[in-house]
Amino acid sequence: MDDAQLTRYSRHILLDELGVEAQEAWQRATVLIVGLGGLGSPAALYLASAGVGRLLLADGDTVDATNLQRQVVHRDAAVGRPKVESAADTLLALNPGVAVECIAERLAGPALQAAVARADVVLDCSDNFATRYALNAACAAAGTPLVSGSGVGFDGQLAVFDFRRADGPCYRCLFPEDLESEETRCAVMGVFAPLVGVVGTLQAGEALKLVAGAGRTLHGRLLLVNALSLELRTLELPADPDCPVCRARKSGAASA
Repeated sequence: MDDAQLTRYSRHILLDELGVEAQEAWQRATVLIVGLGGLGSPAALYLASAGVGRLLLADGDTVDATNLQRQVVHRDAAVGRPKVESAADTLLALNPGVAVECIAERLAGPALQAAVARADVVLDCSDNFATRYALNAACAAAGTPLVSGSGVGFDGQLAVFDFRRADGPCYRCLFPEDLESEETRCAVMGVFAPLVGVVGTLQAGEALKLVAGAGRTLHGRLLLVNALSLELRTLELPADPDCPVCRARKSGAASA
């Protein structure tokens, strides 16, 4: 790192648990953020400000006026623009030293697998179960850590699935049934803006810890946040022995 970078990131470098080594690891890292809405907005802002080397932004939507209440990476003038382009402009203005790549589509199939293969960590900031299930399967197959967040109304959830490890659950262990037909979206139910700010920021923190190998992540645990009563609970999240994703991952590791 040069003198300007040492100054910019000095408050991270001063932390004994991080130091120069963590900062350099972040600068070498590629993080895929799927969804640039209420969760992806704060996550992207904090990853960019922390100096993550490359951010892959994936979202097929455009900015709507109803998004601006909580999707803090977008500005009023961005209404009608692709979310990934709007987010990229904000992130590069915040930190020109970060490389930002826009993927203006809802990732699926081979495109999803290719994007996951490029990433050191994936953040699931999506708003539908189809994408969450697909991301989980792709990350499990690639051995890429997945940080999954959600928030509707006043209730949020956060989990980490570190597929570099042999132990622990996956997203389908948490939600074994196909919930696509039952999903509740914030467009219908509403969402408390600070809730997704908290969950998205915590997603960024977990991603940074995974890259740096610092501290303890939420792997194997589920964080529940109720913003109305300001209660936080952490639950143990065991692996489901009947989970098809986990079975496929273990059989693939055994055959390798």
